[in-house]
Amino acid sequence: MTTERLRLAVLLACALMGACSKNPAGSAETPAAPVEAKAAEPASPKPEPVAAPSVIAIDGSSTVFPITEAVAEEFQKQNAAKVTIGVSGTGGGFKKFCAGEIAIAGASRPIKATEEQACNAAKIEYVELPVAYDGLVVVVNPKNTWVKSFSVAELKKLWEPAAQGKITKWSQLHTGWPAKEVHLFGPGVDSGTYDYFTKAIVGEEHKSRGDYTSSEDDNVLVQGVSRDEGGLGFFGLAYYEENTDKLKLVPIDDGVEANGKGPVAPSAESVSNGTYQPLSRPIFIYVSKSATSRPEVSAFVEFYLNNGETLVKDAKYISLPAKAYELAMKRFKAGTSGSLFAGQGSQVGVTVEALLARE
Repeated sequence: MTTERLRLAVLLACALMGACSKNPAGSAETPAAPVEAKAAEPASPKPEPVAAPSVIAIDGSSTVFPITEAVAEEFQKQNAAKVTIGVSGTGGGFKKFCAGEIAIAGASRPIKATEEQACNAAKIEYVELPVAYDGLVVVVNPKNTWVKSFSVAELKKLWEPAAQGKITKWSQLHTGWPAKEVHLFGPGVDSGTYDYFTKAIVGEEHKSRGDYTSSEDDNVLVQGVSRDEGGLGFFGLAYYEENTDKLKLVPIDDGVEANGKGPVAPSAESVSNGTYQPLSRPIFIYVSKSATSRPEVSAFVEFYLNNGETLVKDAKYISLPAKAYELAMKRFKAGTSGSLFAGQGSQVGVTVEALLARE
């Protein structure tokens, strides 16, 4: 039998018996012996997840940011924890804080009643800690030769809601000033600086004219005023002290001789002793009590308070008296919840010593 006939015979037999399989090339193969079923092997255990480095999440006030940044830099030199700091403004920081997204919020004003309610609804308890003093400065462009000082009444006339679209020239504020346009720069409405300024100057927190250039970044405000001859802005004292060559500082007269007769310029001394009014204030951090169960968070807050007097000055802010930091540390270690302001928001002229004495 020829080879070809033999191959055909084998294929025919396979087809009839159903006992052969074909290899990829189509040639016949010997049937394979049946394979016994094996018990399924247990799945290998999943590897344990690698723990991420501890992260302390902070957000909030652009005013408090330089202090917290200075503290974080020193803290991270001595500790493995990583500190991240956002700048969404005091109001923006409280939104994240009361949503449980961050461990610490920086605030340039006290927590509001509505924010307290949001934290309570989310079962977020917190400790309120004053960390420094700050003065709000009013500045103009260095080419402005006519403004020597402002009264609180003049600032109110300029910034109150009724001024929008109506008070647009310098001559409308003071006799003898030129009929040039005034261009305003200030923090955004989520800023605690905005809230405090409106409370101190306009008389009602969160109320002002809306036709001004706003930013949560104080450096943007510095640049705006420094490039505009008609510019006027307000922000924290530290940002002025970093830009004295670009801005002209304007003293403020609050009309209260007990605070100093006539206009008073902001300085470390006038803010500390309370003579620069009504634009002196304490600034804060708010610490989530649940976050303090993490050793790195508690260590960071204690480092903040223990080194505050030095690091606040390094950040060009005004440190609290040593006794105030001791009282703040006592408050933190006791885990005292809630606000010393009882949800009333900004209070003009208050001192940290008077605040802590309330307890």
